[in-house]
Amino acid sequence: MSITYEIVKSWKTVDGCANSMEEINHWIEERNENLKVNIEKVDFSYDGFWYYDERKGYIKNLNNSFFQLAGYQEIEEDRIVGEQPIILQNEIGYLGIICKMIEGTLHFLMQTKIEPGNINVIQLSPTIQATKSNFTRKHGGKAPAYLDYFENSHNYTVIVDQLQSEQSSRFYKKRNRNIIIMVDEELEIEESHKWMTLGQIKECLKVDNLVNMDTRTVLSCLPFEKEELSESERKEIESMFQDKALYKSIFSKNDNEQFHKIFNRINNYKMYNLEKSRLLPLKSLKGWKMKKKEISCRTPYDFKVIYCRIEIEGREVRYWEQPLIEALGMAVFGIFTCVDQGVRKFLVRVKPEMGCFDSAELGPIVQLEPSNEKNTLNDIEKLFFEKMEQNQGVLKKILLSEEGGRFYHEQNQNVIIEIEKNEVGELPEDYFWMTYADLNKVIQFNNCVNIQLRNLLTLLDI
Repeated sequence: MSITYEIVKSWKTVDGCANSMEEINHWIEERNENLKVNIEKVDFSYDGFWYYDERKGYIKNLNNSFFQLAGYQEIEEDRIVGEQPIILQNEIGYLGIICKMIEGTLHFLMQTKIEPGNINVIQLSPTIQATKSNFTRKHGGKAPAYLDYFENSHNYTVIVDQLQSEQSSRFYKKRNRNIIIMVDEELEIEESHKWMTLGQIKECLKVDNLVNMDTRTVLSCLPFEKEELSESERKEIESMFQDKALYKSIFSKNDNEQFHKIFNRINNYKMYNLEKSRLLPLKSLKGWKMKKKEISCRTPYDFKVIYCRIEIEGREVRYWEQPLIEALGMAVFGIFTCVDQGVRKFLVRVKPEMGCFDSAELGPIVQLEPSNEKNTLNDIEKLFFEKMEQNQGVLKKILLSEEGGRFYHEQNQNVIIEIEKNEVGELPEDYFWMTYADLNKVIQFNNCVNIQLRNLLTLLDI
């Protein structure tokens, strides 16, 4: 059978697996109760292991590892139109999942991982989730489990291997390596890890804040290669879908004319955008103040920077301190979906963001940060919030956490709403109706679909 068939079969399978949902839920509950975690907000360290570098104007650590905090400004026509602290993390880390056929079904090796900023204790994470500083052991601790499989990924079947962006409103040009490898050998399974089907992971995605951002972004990259399918496989796959419109969306023919329009629009933005940006010392941000307890904006903003002392059992290093970004409210990320001539489509838009690796990517139609004023919404965004507030056509509405290694207790509403296509009317030039097949193809290119949209796509059920 093709790997596409095995992915869909795993998506459909919740029972009769290596571990039952009851065992998985008990495992998660037990680790939540028993693992020792202590996160304490403390005074900012401007001259300790993390310090303010007066020469550069950034906050960094003595090892010059992991990340730095810099000032960032957006400039249009010689006028500052936005400024904030931003995370510099030029290194590329691993977000990797090992998968394996077990008793005829594809399973994924998942981890219950604690991050200092998690709103709960543990979240369901990839097999490995490690910055370059982690896996080169800049922290002085042990290497992450299963690292050697990814460092020697050429010895295995590689299903996904992409560089994908992360939150461009917080990171400056940040990317991680999203990789899934398939093995056929026996693995020694750590107590922090368990085998799960894709269907079981999707069940966990129905629970607020259980599946972490890193798992969601890796799974969004799973490819669906329809060209490899035999006619019998196609028929069997279709029988697994309750949502026949989604089946047709995933396995429809790619629209090359649509691709040209989308990339033409993205490239036009990159070519003609007049906004400029610059990195500068944190102390040069006129609207921000470096205080004893935090770095915060003088006016209402989406986040502030705090400093924490951390103790986490079972990590490569058990005690450390670091800055974290604390969100001040919840954002809303959302898309419309419709069924057009029997095929499910998704409304997306070209979305510029300040820290985006290459200026703009495809994103959700709604990406509303806490400080954004609703009176600035366009007609499509207004329609979305009207539907959401009246609970009309809401297919998914789930609270999902952002990356707990850098963000403190940040959770956002992720919403998918089904509408009739004609309710939206004529689209602005930045908006496109796309099939899942077309989105899936675009995701196979580095840095073309932003993390908010990739996360939303992982919520779909068959």
